[in-house]
Amino acid sequence: MSEQEECDKALVSIVIPTYNSEKTLSKCLKSIRNQTYKNIEIIVVDKNSRDKTVDIAKNYNAKVFQLNVERAAAKNFGLRKAVGKYVCFIDSDMELTKNVVKECVSLIEKDGKIGGIIIPERSVGNSFWVRVRDFERSFYASTKIESARFFRKDLIDKVNGFDEDIIFFEESTLPQKIEKLGYDVRIRINSVILHIECNFSIWKWLRKKYHYGKTLHKYKERYRQTASKQISVFYRFKLFLKNERFYSQPLLAFGVIILKLLECFSAGLGFLVSKVKKPRPS
Repeated sequence: MSEQEECDKALVSIVIPTYNSEKTLSKCLKSIRNQTYKNIEIIVVDKNSRDKTVDIAKNYNAKVFQLNVERAAAKNFGLRKAVGKYVCFIDSDMELTKNVVKECVSLIEKDGKIGGIIIPERSVGNSFWVRVRDFERSFYASTKIESARFFRKDLIDKVNGFDEDIIFFEESTLPQKIEKLGYDVRIRINSVILHIECNFSIWKWLRKKYHYGKTLHKYKERYRQTASKQISVFYRFKLFLKNERFYSQPLLAFGVIILKLLECFSAGLGFLVSKVKKPRPS
């Protein structure tokens, strides 16, 4: 394909929120540069990092903006700066396998009723808990647990992006709003995202779940139908225990059960704290 033919393709904007992301950002941006689909702009929205995150982003010709906001607000800001026909949201600790963007564009341009596309994820790392997380993810294909990452920009603009006051399952708010317009956001591609979790700490992870739990009530009230499954530990255990493959790896299976119980406890504690601290109306 000629350079002119490549440039004539629809532009894809990839938005990446960052914060002190120097350890993984180079791999992330390199994976974007190595995509078989080339007409891509990179937008990095940085939360005032104190390391070399910004320098690394600029080395890859990314458009870099800095502001001190939560992830949903950062992604919405990046969206407002994006000029692509399509927008993909990823994290700075993710690598795209080479055909991710090509598959997404090919799929979404074939069907006008597709509003968002799910990109399967794999957890990558050597620790036991990372292997547990990767094993866990494998049971969520085509369930409400997964959320789309690749969207038509006109539809994102129409629903005003992500809900900025929600942290718990914030990535799920956008596709659910687009789905309510009558568009399909549940279709998946074959290529995967590799989630780099080499430095995964279970204690940091549980603190994050505690923080997320503080907006659980808002998410549940606003997206009750989907939240009833996403939040339910019973729904997830049903996915695991009814699948024979779950028993093929007993140690990882045990790890999944322990991890989910710890996550539920941490998020639940955050939820309870938020309810106690909720200000009374004057």
